[in-house]
Amino acid sequence: MAVEFAHSPLLTFAIGLVLVVLLLVVWDLPAFVGLTIAAFSVGLVNAVFVQDFSFGEAATRTATAFGNGMAGIGIPILMAAVIGKSMLESGSAQRIVRGFQSAVGKENSDIALWGSSTVLAIPVFFDSVFYLLAPLARSMRARRGKNYALYLVVVGAGAATAHVFVPPTPGPLAVASELDVNLGWTILVGIAVAIPAAVMGGLVYGRFINRVVEIPLRDSMGTTTEELEERANQSAASLPGVLESSLPIILAIVLVASFTIVDTFESIYPTLSAIKPAVAFIGDKNVALTIAAIAAALTYLRWSDLSRSIWEDELTEALKSGGNIAAITAMGGAFGALLAASGIGSYIAGAFEGIGIPLIMTAWLIAAVIRIAQGSATAAMLTTAGIMAPLTGQLDVHSAYLVMAIGAGGNIFSWYNDSGFWLFKEIGGLTQAETLKTWTVLTTIISVTGLIAVLVYSSFFPLV
Repeated sequence: MAVEFAHSPLLTFAIGLVLVVLLLVVWDLPAFVGLTIAAFSVGLVNAVFVQDFSFGEAATRTATAFGNGMAGIGIPILMAAVIGKSMLESGSAQRIVRGFQSAVGKENSDIALWGSSTVLAIPVFFDSVFYLLAPLARSMRARRGKNYALYLVVVGAGAATAHVFVPPTPGPLAVASELDVNLGWTILVGIAVAIPAAVMGGLVYGRFINRVVEIPLRDSMGTTTEELEERANQSAASLPGVLESSLPIILAIVLVASFTIVDTFESIYPTLSAIKPAVAFIGDKNVALTIAAIAAALTYLRWSDLSRSIWEDELTEALKSGGNIAAITAMGGAFGALLAASGIGSYIAGAFEGIGIPLIMTAWLIAAVIRIAQGSATAAMLTTAGIMAPLTGQLDVHSAYLVMAIGAGGNIFSWYNDSGFWLFKEIGGLTQAETLKTWTVLTTIISVTGLIAVLVYSSFFPLV
């Protein structure tokens, strides 16, 4: 038995878990350094126990995974840093916050942020939504003087639920394609599952943890707490107008969503193919957030008393902050990729075969365990979809429910090996303990609530 364990991916996972706790929690190393050491170490373990994985690859695969992570989030995070800094310093974030409060009342500010993040995350990637709305959560906290945990949780809840349940977000879209499920039904069932999950995770848990944990504002995204609070008390006359303030968010959403719309309806309206190349460029999140950042920065220049040289220096400081966040986030993803290279996904999937658990529960369990082991929600969902695809004929309910069960399992317990964990921590200005209490618990509540919703809906409305 000891020999089997020594040669199983569980050993790699156990070593990775012990290392990140030791390096980041006990020794309190800088997150990037600790994650890098953990990733290299996991690579060395892989070199010992995994076929076709050499000692040299322990270094090169870590660097490659880090580079791939930076390719995916580097430009968006850097531009998000510019957007966040510019919106906070120009007063744009304050103008939007005051607009929310006027519309729904000061006591319902969390509902405004929750609804915004939930809707925006359907056409826009999770990370992009958090980049855009985190400055609003910070501004809301500065203006209200309380409820920061609540505001961060509701923004995260809306973005996370759409990320795993509602196409055309890539994860559920890819799973639906793998399982050959009708996209229309997937969207409808996804919305039905996402709503209770977002309510329980965002509004219910957010209000609970907000009473238990007081999270202070800290310097983040190149803006100090003092600057933020000073902006919160500005007179309305000194703030940009609502349209100009909202323009960076509007541009990012419209540009990113434009490609989704054209790609979705091209088969119905073939004339859209003529504009698809152009839309594919401006709808890329790197380009869209760059355009949004330019708009935000110009508003910052217009509504500040800064000289152009000082304005440039301020933006450079924001980019430095964004670079640190991008590095930590990408290395968190690299650590997860090295765990995945151990074969932990297929190992876990094989362990569940033939246990006799109902198919919906089996899919959720496989996705959940793979997610915890390797970090990436999308990777866990796609791995599970590949395993479950041959079994869909055994379902006695609509296969869209299987897509949702996989999405729910893939969202559970985001921790150190998930880039989303570090994104939430660094942009929100939280400690590791605060991130575990807010983000990690939030993703778990969304996962469990999503599973319960799937079981209830499929029992009463099997759709077959």
